[in-house]
Formats: sequence, C-alpha cells, structure tokens
Amino acid sequence: MQHILITGGCGFIGSNFVLKQVQNSKNKCLNLDKLTYAGNISNLSSILSQPNYQFVRGDICDTQLISNTINQFQPDSIIHFAAESHVDRSIDYPKQFIQTNIVGTATLLDACLDYWQSIINKEKRENFRFLHVSTDEVFGSLDKDKFFTETTRYDPSSPYSASKAGSDHLARAWNRTYGFPVLIINCSNNYGPYQFPEKLIPLVIANCIDVKPLPVYGEGLNIRDWLYVKDHCDAIDLVLQRGVIGETYNIGGNNEISNIDIVKTICSVLDKLRPRKNGNPYNQLITYVKDRPGHDFRYAIDASKINNDIGWKPKENFETGLRKTIQWYLDNENWWRKIQDRTYNQERLGLKKLN
Repeated sequence: MQHILITGGCGFIGSNFVLKQVQNSKNKCLNLDKLTYAGNISNLSSILSQPNYQFVRGDICDTQLISNTINQFQPDSIIHFAAESHVDRSIDYPKQFIQTNIVGTATLLDACLDYWQSIINKEKRENFRFLHVSTDEVFGSLDKDKFFTETTRYDPSSPYSASKAGSDHLARAWNRTYGFPVLIINCSNNYGPYQFPEKLIPLVIANCIDVKPLPVYGEGLNIRDWLYVKDHCDAIDLVLQRGVIGETYNIGGNNEISNIDIVKTICSVLDKLRPRKNGNPYNQLITYVKDRPGHDFRYAIDASKINNDIGWKPKENFETGLRKTIQWYLDNENWWRKIQDRTYNQERLGLKKLN
C-alpha cells in the first residue's frame, strides 16, 4: 500500500486528486489542509468514512505539526497543492500569499527533507517523491504565437504568481542543494467540479443561474490555456510514477480561449440547458468592468515534454470539459450556494490597495 500525503486536499484541484487516489484501495491518503476560505471539507464527504483516507487540519507553516504528521504517517510520496491561489485576492492581501506560498513551502520542504534523510529502508528512500504543484503564471505574459516551455524565464506579474515563483525556486533548490527527490509541474488554468466560485467559469455559471451581471475585465480579450481538472489529476499521477527527479513538466490542455469567448460559450450552453424565464439570452448579462491591474494578456503551454516523456495527453477538449463542468454546477447548486452564504458573496476583489 502506497502512503500518499496531500497538502491542500480540500481545495479545488486537491480534492479532485484526493477523490481519485482514495478510489484506489492500494493507496492510503492523508489530507493536510488548513481549511481557509477556499478549503471545503464537504468536497470529500463521499470518502470521509473510507478506511484508506485520513484528514488532519493544519497549517503548512506550523513546523511542529508538519513534522509530527509526516513522521507518524510515513509517506511514500507528498503532493503539495496547498497555496493561496487567486490573483485578485493577492492584490488585496499580498502578505498572506507570501506567508503560505513561500514560507509554508519552505517549512514543508525542510520537514520533508528531515523525514527523507531519516528513512532507513533503502527501497522506500529511493522511491520517495515530493511533487510540487505550480502554475504557468510564474512565466508572466506571452507574446502572440509563443508558448511556455520548461525553460521559459520566470517573469511573474502579481503577488500570487511571484509567490508561486518563489515556491518553485525553493523546491528546485532543495533538490539541487540536498539531493531531495523533487518533481515540479506548472499547469495552465484548471476548471471543473469543486472550483471555488470566485474564479471565472464557476462565477459566470452562478451569475447566469441567478440572472446577475457577468463581469468581464477590460475587453475580455485576455487569453488562457484551459485544462480540465481531472486531466490534470491524471497527469500528476503519471509524473509521480514516471517523472525524472529534478525535472519540471508543463501541463496544458491545448485550449487557448479568450475570456469573452468563454463567457459567451457558457451563456450559449446555459441557454439550452437552463433557459431564462423571460426567454432572453444570457449574453445580455455581460458587463465590461475595469481591467485587473497587471493583467497578463496571454498564457499558452507547450506540453510536448510531458506528452513525449511521460505519455500523457488530455482526454477532454474544452467543449466536452466545459459542458461537464456546467452540468456539475447545475446538479450541485447547494454546494456553491452554501459558499456564497458563508464565505464569498461575489464581491469584486483586487481593488483594496489601489487608488
């Protein structure tokens, strides 16, 4: 049985990954999560009683808790999702992002290094992996027709992306300095079930259902490469099994789409799945608002390395993945309404420190 420790397993991507791993009876999973505003224990309600699942509430900045948890669980691998992740929120509260994403990652790496160095069993020590989950936003904004590769120079624009860049550098340094068995992945924008509704796709779906304005930054021409979250989880699995220690792998869905086109596509799908009572199209709700400061224009991933070296390709294209996502939010309305009632009332973020 493989012992897998997952940090941030109650978040969006983390919870999808935990659900996938616990389904495999050969895995025993420990989920360590602080349960901040975006950490939702109900994401994992279907597995809470499973004998191969364990939950610990804790902060990756808590040195003693981290050390005790790792030493007691004796993991074979650690998947590090835990992070503050919303760009707009990082503009308002940059120090929180620095604390969690940089200080927290350093704390975790140090505790994991101590544990790894203490492993007596040679095979267990040789097979141990620390997989650090990061973002393509560390690379900054792309010019037209170019793509992010694993060797693209870091050029972060927001406090969020800068803090994730810092955590990447720390993970890489622990490998190069101490020989610690690190793998790093930089993924494009994820979407799918359990995504916190401050993000573009679930926000637009929820606002359509409630017939609220659909806010689009600037002219909506900013482009992102979109990746269905379950494809991302499959990629993580394969990198964990086949990845070369010290290497970085870019993961993208090969779906470059502008923000305005995403909003219009969601409107079109919902026109068919849940038409408005007055018969008008949802795209009449689109409202253009002041752009986000430091808004990178375009991200696009060159995923040829993971395609060729690991054998991973996404199963979903954007059309199929988006339709599944919209249907999930329609079927799980209670899930996101509870978040609205308790945590997030869809207020505009990223303006607090601006004149």
